[in-house]
Amino acid sequence: MIAFLRGRILDKQPNLLIVDVQGVGYEVHVPLSTYYDVGEAGTDVALRIYTHVREETLQLYGFLTAIEQRLFERLIAIGGIGPKLAVAVLSGIEPGELIGAVQRGDIARLMGIPGVGRKTAERIVLELRDRVVHLAAHAGAGEAVPAAPGERLRDDVLSALQNLGYHRPLAEKAVDSTLSSTDAPSFEQALKAALRELMR
Repeated sequence: MIAFLRGRILDKQPNLLIVDVQGVGYEVHVPLSTYYDVGEAGTDVALRIYTHVREETLQLYGFLTAIEQRLFERLIAIGGIGPKLAVAVLSGIEPGELIGAVQRGDIARLMGIPGVGRKTAERIVLELRDRVVHLAAHAGAGEAVPAAPGERLRDDVLSALQNLGYHRPLAEKAVDSTLSSTDAPSFEQALKAALRELMR
């Protein structure tokens, strides 16, 4: 089983890296959090690896941090959640916020992640609530402290823009610009303003 890779990024696409390890290219599926932090093609990278074997298929899933990998492994242990959905969950919410949402039982926040419906969100809370307590300190989530209203609005608008196909860095700039120039907007107002910003 492959548990770790160190090499150079040969190619980089959202949720997928090709890592050149001494002339051998490994295809590694990654959450967006890792994708944005690994650097551009040509840079060196070290990834924690989860090797997923199913029938005749072998797929590698890579993570920059131990907390991401642990959450991924806990997610795929839940019935109905496979590796692809687990990567989607980690792509749609930061580890600390995921742990906080699970501890609070925040079904609505989890349903804001692309691909996660009510039943899946409820299963995540039910299955992980008791299993993420010891991860909270490592993720900086604390003891189920709710996100500030401004942070929650930012996350919701950012998630909506990504669902519409906008890349995260561009979406973040538009959301930050919108929220800094508007006092306490509603979700709808903030989303419309961010879309206008992106269309400039």
